[in-house]
Amino acid sequence: MTTQQNTLIIESVKEDGNRFRPSDWIERISSILGSFGPDHRLHYNQSVRPGMVDGEKCLVVNQALKSENPDAYEYIEKFVSQNGLRTRMV
Repeated sequence: MTTQQNTLIIESVKEDGNRFRPSDWIERISSILGSFGPDHRLHYNQSVRPGMVDGEKCLVVNQALKSENPDAYEYIEKFVSQNGLRTRMV
């Protein structure tokens, strides 16, 4: 997957090295901002979506979300902080 500058990658691993559970948390958060298209399939928002980075499933958050939907960005920041998830900017 190709990512752009100013993209936050949130890993499914906690800062202590343990896997975060439940394993479907990425899809749950991504679907909050997704919508169903005319094809009756879920389409993820380009600012918040699941992705594969270095062979690991991650939540990919474009920093544009901070201005597009500040409440959603704040929710994600709090979720990451409360659960001690690893993050990195690319």
